Amino acid sequence: MGQTKFCQGISDISDSYSGFIIDQWGVIHNGEKLYDGVLECLKELNSRKKFVIILSNSGKRSKDNKERLKKLGVAPTLYDEIITSGEVTWQGIKDQDDGFFKGIGQTCFLMSRGGDTSIVEGLDVEVVDDMDAADFLLISGSDAPEKTMVDYYEPLLRTAIRRRLKAVCANPDSRGLIGKNYVMGPGLIARRYEDFGGVVHYIGKPHKPIYQHCVKLLQEKEIYPGQTIMVGDTMAHDILGAASLNIDTCLVTNGLHYGSFKGCQNPGDVDRALNVLSLQYNNVRPTFLVDRMKWGKALPDRKHKKKQTA
Repeated sequence: MGQTKFCQGISDISDSYSGFIIDQWGVIHNGEKLYDGVLECLKELNSRKKFVIILSNSGKRSKDNKERLKKLGVAPTLYDEIITSGEVTWQGIKDQDDGFFKGIGQTCFLMSRGGDTSIVEGLDVEVVDDMDAADFLLISGSDAPEKTMVDYYEPLLRTAIRRRLKAVCANPDSRGLIGKNYVMGPGLIARRYEDFGGVVHYIGKPHKPIYQHCVKLLQEKEIYPGQTIMVGDTMAHDILGAASLNIDTCLVTNGLHYGSFKGCQNPGDVDRALNVLSLQYNNVRPTFLVDRMKWGKALPDRKHKKKQTA
């Protein structure tokens, strides 16, 4: 079990890395507003010419997430790329020439949040309301808590199993963060489909293809895994996924695992909480730990008093 360095902020580690892969939900924002310190941190990374990739398990395409970030106050100039599992899924369905996507079909039954069909816009694919008319099942979102697994999703999944449909999960998250509340994520639906015997292809963290896509973009800028760090809020998706490609990691404690660190009074408490957490994830520990994505300690007040004149 490796040691984890506790940091005041991203400034403690910025000089050691040229590439930053930053999770979106739980690190940059909570679905409704930015976390304190995020904008300053992104500006500091930008001023130091760091290559920043925002990586998300969002079932929406990259352009939709770029618009979301703009509305929250994050300008596109503050990062270099935004990669979503929805975008990678869209490309796979469009091309249908490789791996799981090869010849997957032209009709799909779509499970998304609020009837959102943006993940198939511009594709030669028809969304059907009848599972019996579908070539494959596409899971990009969840209408939880309004629709429950047992009452709504399980009957549909059983129909899909009967037809032996392949399923593509464009968002492997088992829980989604909306404000301060967590709801059932689409990954949970996909795993239930597997419980029934279904075949699912997951796009997104912690699975290697989406990280390999990030590595490829970084290598085009002559930035390699040893020069890259992943900043995330989940052990299961961010930390384990990046560690599988030998990328250093930084866990923020104000996201998904907030409850694990709540009440910690000193570094010893934090270390014990992290030990308990890491035991749940193959004894993997993040390289660094910060309370949230901020640059460092609070900056001194830049407002200067006027000099008094005699």
